[in-house]
Amino acid sequence: MDVTPNAALFFAAGFGTRMGELTRNRPKPLIEVGGTTLLDHALSLGEAAGLGPIVVNAHYRAEMIETHLAGRDLRVLHEADRILETGGGLRNALPLLGPGPVFTMNTDSAWRGPNPFELLRAAWRPDRMEALLLCIPKENAQGHTGKGDFLFDGEGRIAYGPGPVYSGAQIVDPAGLADIGEDVFSMRLLWDRLIERGTAYGLLYPGDWCDVGRPDGLPLAEAILR
Repeated sequence: MDVTPNAALFFAAGFGTRMGELTRNRPKPLIEVGGTTLLDHALSLGEAAGLGPIVVNAHYRAEMIETHLAGRDLRVLHEADRILETGGGLRNALPLLGPGPVFTMNTDSAWRGPNPFELLRAAWRPDRMEALLLCIPKENAQGHTGKGDFLFDGEGRIAYGPGPVYSGAQIVDPAGLADIGEDVFSMRLLWDRLIERGTAYGLLYPGDWCDVGRPDGLPLAEAILR
Protein backbone atom coordinates (compact mmCIF):
# COMPACT_ATOMS: atom_id res chain seq x y z
CA MET A 1 0.00 0.00 0.00
CA ASP A 2 1.22 3.52 -0.82
CA VAL A 3 1.77 5.34 2.47
CA THR A 4 2.44 8.74 0.86
CA PRO A 5 -0.73 10.78 1.46
CA ASN A 6 -2.32 12.53 -1.50
CA ALA A 7 -6.11 12.20 -1.14
CA ALA A 8 -7.88 14.96 0.79
CA LEU A 9 -11.24 15.59 2.42
CA PHE A 10 -12.38 19.18 2.96
CA PHE A 11 -15.06 19.54 5.64
CA ALA A 12 -17.90 21.80 4.46
CA ALA A 13 -21.03 20.24 5.97
CA GLY A 14 -21.62 22.30 9.13
CA PHE A 15 -24.40 24.79 9.82
CA GLY A 16 -22.06 27.65 10.77
CA THR A 17 -24.46 28.84 13.46
CA ARG A 18 -21.81 30.95 15.21
CA MET A 19 -21.70 33.18 12.13
CA GLY A 20 -25.26 34.37 12.78
CA GLU A 21 -27.01 36.08 9.88
CA LEU A 22 -24.06 35.47 7.58
CA THR A 23 -25.06 31.81 7.26
CA ARG A 24 -28.84 32.21 7.25
CA ASN A 25 -28.94 31.86 3.46
CA ARG A 26 -25.58 30.31 2.63
CA PRO A 27 -23.16 27.75 4.06
CA LYS A 28 -20.17 29.12 5.94
CA PRO A 29 -17.61 27.81 3.40
CA LEU A 30 -19.13 30.16 0.80
CA ILE A 31 -18.57 33.30 2.87
CA GLU A 32 -16.13 35.54 1.00
CA VAL A 33 -12.92 36.73 2.61
CA GLY A 34 -10.36 38.72 0.67
CA GLY A 35 -12.28 38.38 -2.58
CA THR A 36 -12.65 34.60 -2.52
CA THR A 37 -14.72 32.12 -0.57
CA LEU A 38 -13.31 30.31 2.43
CA LEU A 39 -13.86 27.06 0.56
CA ASP A 40 -11.96 28.21 -2.53
CA HIS A 41 -9.12 29.47 -0.35
CA ALA A 42 -8.78 26.02 1.26
CA LEU A 43 -9.11 24.16 -2.03
CA SER A 44 -6.47 26.34 -3.68
CA LEU A 45 -3.98 25.14 -1.07
CA GLY A 46 -4.80 21.53 -1.88
CA GLU A 47 -4.60 22.10 -5.62
CA ALA A 48 -1.27 23.91 -5.29
CA ALA A 49 0.09 20.89 -3.40
CA GLY A 50 -1.07 18.55 -6.17
CA LEU A 51 -3.57 16.68 -4.02
CA GLY A 52 -6.05 14.23 -5.45
CA PRO A 53 -8.54 12.77 -5.29
CA ILE A 54 -10.22 15.69 -3.52
CA VAL A 55 -13.58 15.27 -1.79
CA VAL A 56 -15.73 18.02 -0.25
CA ASN A 57 -18.49 16.92 2.10
CA ALA A 58 -21.67 18.98 2.32
CA HIS A 59 -24.96 19.04 4.20
CA TYR A 60 -26.33 22.51 5.03
CA ARG A 61 -27.38 24.13 1.74
CA ALA A 62 -25.40 21.45 -0.04
CA GLU A 63 -26.89 22.41 -3.39
CA MET A 64 -25.13 25.79 -3.20
CA ILE A 65 -21.79 24.10 -2.63
CA GLU A 66 -22.45 21.65 -5.47
CA THR A 67 -23.32 24.51 -7.83
CA HIS A 68 -20.33 26.56 -6.75
CA LEU A 69 -17.93 23.66 -7.40
CA ALA A 70 -19.50 22.42 -10.62
CA GLY A 71 -16.86 21.57 -13.23
CA ARG A 72 -14.00 21.32 -10.72
CA ASP A 73 -11.83 18.20 -10.58
CA LEU A 74 -13.23 16.96 -7.27
CA ARG A 75 -16.20 15.15 -5.77
CA VAL A 76 -18.92 16.66 -3.57
CA LEU A 77 -20.28 14.11 -1.12
CA HIS A 78 -23.73 15.09 0.14
CA GLU A 79 -24.45 13.95 3.70
CA ALA A 80 -28.14 14.09 2.93
CA ASP A 81 -29.79 12.70 6.07
CA ARG A 82 -27.62 14.21 8.80
CA ILE A 83 -24.23 15.72 9.50
CA LEU A 84 -21.85 12.91 10.38
CA GLU A 85 -19.32 15.17 12.14
CA THR A 86 -15.63 14.96 11.33
CA GLY A 87 -14.94 11.32 12.19
CA GLY A 88 -18.13 9.99 10.67
CA GLY A 89 -17.70 12.27 7.67
CA LEU A 90 -14.22 10.95 6.99
CA ARG A 91 -15.32 7.33 7.26
CA ASN A 92 -18.22 8.05 4.91
CA ALA A 93 -15.82 9.54 2.36
CA LEU A 94 -13.27 6.72 2.38
CA PRO A 95 -14.70 4.90 -0.68
CA LEU A 96 -13.96 8.07 -2.69
CA LEU A 97 -10.59 8.78 -1.07
CA GLY A 98 -9.09 5.32 -1.40
CA PRO A 99 -6.85 3.42 1.03
CA GLY A 100 -4.01 4.70 3.09
CA PRO A 101 -3.39 7.95 4.99
CA VAL A 102 -5.34 11.02 3.89
CA PHE A 103 -5.31 14.76 4.40
CA THR A 104 -8.26 16.51 5.99
CA MET A 105 -8.86 20.25 6.32
CA ASN A 106 -11.54 22.42 7.84
CA THR A 107 -12.75 25.19 5.55
CA ASP A 108 -13.13 28.02 8.06
CA SER A 109 -9.58 29.33 8.33
CA ALA A 110 -7.31 31.75 6.53
CA TRP A 111 -3.65 30.97 5.90
CA ARG A 112 -0.61 32.98 4.86
CA GLY A 113 2.77 31.35 4.65
CA PRO A 114 4.03 27.90 3.62
CA ASN A 115 1.50 25.55 2.10
CA PRO A 116 0.15 23.53 5.05
CA PHE A 117 -0.26 20.38 2.98
CA GLU A 118 3.33 20.47 1.79
CA LEU A 119 4.58 20.95 5.36
CA LEU A 120 2.54 18.00 6.59
CA ARG A 121 3.64 15.77 3.73
CA ALA A 122 7.33 16.58 4.32
CA ALA A 123 7.05 15.77 8.04
CA TRP A 124 4.95 12.60 7.70
CA ARG A 125 6.69 9.45 8.97
CA PRO A 126 4.44 6.44 8.37
CA ASP A 127 6.72 4.10 10.31
CA ARG A 128 5.76 5.76 13.58
CA MET A 129 2.81 8.10 12.88
CA GLU A 130 -0.88 7.38 12.52
CA ALA A 131 -1.82 11.05 12.73
CA LEU A 132 0.06 14.31 12.21
CA LEU A 133 -1.86 17.42 13.25
CA LEU A 134 -0.79 20.87 12.10
CA CYS A 135 -1.00 23.22 15.07
CA ILE A 136 -0.65 26.96 15.67
CA PRO A 137 1.29 28.49 18.57
CA LYS A 138 -1.34 30.13 20.78
CA GLU A 139 0.16 33.58 20.32
CA ASN A 140 -0.26 33.23 16.53
CA ALA A 141 -3.80 31.77 16.57
CA GLN A 142 -5.79 34.81 15.52
CA GLY A 143 -9.55 34.67 16.07
CA HIS A 144 -9.22 31.75 18.48
CA THR A 145 -10.41 32.28 22.05
CA GLY A 146 -9.85 28.88 23.64
CA LYS A 147 -7.11 27.73 26.01
CA GLY A 148 -5.32 25.64 23.41
CA ASP A 149 -5.63 22.04 22.35
CA PHE A 150 -2.43 20.01 22.61
CA LEU A 151 0.86 19.66 24.42
CA PHE A 152 3.94 18.35 22.60
CA ASP A 153 6.58 16.08 24.07
CA GLY A 154 10.22 16.18 23.04
CA GLU A 155 9.60 13.85 20.10
CA GLY A 156 6.56 15.74 18.80
CA ARG A 157 3.94 13.37 20.16
CA ILE A 158 0.79 15.12 21.35
CA ALA A 159 -1.46 14.95 24.39
CA TYR A 160 -4.49 17.07 25.21
CA GLY A 161 -3.66 20.25 27.08
CA PRO A 162 -3.49 24.07 26.97
CA GLY A 163 -0.84 24.38 24.30
CA PRO A 164 -0.84 24.97 20.54
CA VAL A 165 -4.18 25.22 18.75
CA TYR A 166 -5.27 22.64 16.18
CA SER A 167 -5.37 24.35 12.79
CA GLY A 168 -7.95 22.05 11.22
CA ALA A 169 -5.40 20.41 8.89
CA GLN A 170 -3.90 16.96 9.37
CA ILE A 171 -2.72 13.71 7.87
CA VAL A 172 -4.43 10.71 9.42
CA ASP A 173 -4.46 6.99 8.82
CA PRO A 174 -8.20 6.22 8.82
CA ALA A 175 -7.85 2.49 9.46
CA GLY A 176 -8.91 2.86 13.10
CA LEU A 177 -12.27 4.35 12.10
CA ALA A 178 -13.53 0.85 11.33
CA ASP A 179 -13.49 -0.02 15.04
CA ILE A 180 -15.74 2.88 16.09
CA GLY A 181 -19.36 1.78 16.46
CA GLU A 182 -21.10 5.16 16.18
CA ASP A 183 -22.25 6.60 12.86
CA VAL A 184 -21.96 10.22 13.97
CA PHE A 185 -18.76 11.04 15.85
CA SER A 186 -15.90 13.50 16.13
CA MET A 187 -12.37 12.83 14.93
CA ARG A 188 -11.44 13.11 18.57
CA LEU A 189 -12.60 9.52 19.16
CA LEU A 190 -9.88 8.32 16.82
CA TRP A 191 -7.32 10.77 18.21
CA ASP A 192 -7.99 9.43 21.73
CA ARG A 193 -6.85 5.99 20.66
CA LEU A 194 -3.84 7.20 18.69
CA ILE A 195 -2.67 9.44 21.53
CA GLU A 196 -2.90 6.50 23.90
CA ARG A 197 -0.80 4.43 21.49
CA GLY A 198 1.74 7.21 21.11
CA THR A 199 1.25 7.46 17.34
CA ALA A 200 -0.38 10.93 17.20
CA TYR A 201 2.08 13.74 16.49
CA GLY A 202 1.93 17.49 16.07
CA LEU A 203 3.69 19.96 13.79
CA LEU A 204 3.82 23.72 14.36
CA TYR A 205 2.85 26.04 11.49
CA PRO A 206 5.36 28.89 11.01
CA GLY A 207 3.07 31.28 9.11
CA ASP A 208 -0.06 33.32 9.83
CA TRP A 209 -3.42 31.67 10.55
CA CYS A 210 -6.86 32.86 11.53
CA ASP A 211 -9.93 31.00 12.77
CA VAL A 212 -13.00 32.30 10.92
CA GLY A 213 -15.57 30.65 13.16
CA ARG A 214 -17.26 33.91 14.21
CA PRO A 215 -17.99 37.21 12.45
CA ASP A 216 -15.22 38.99 14.36
CA GLY A 217 -12.74 36.67 12.64
CA LEU A 218 -13.53 38.11 9.21
CA PRO A 219 -11.52 41.36 9.46
CA LEU A 220 -8.61 39.43 10.97
CA ALA A 221 -8.71 37.01 8.05
CA GLU A 222 -8.96 39.88 5.57
CA ALA A 223 -5.78 41.36 7.04
CA ILE A 224 -3.95 38.04 6.73
CA LEU A 225 -4.98 37.58 3.12
CA ARG A 226 -3.94 41.12 2.17
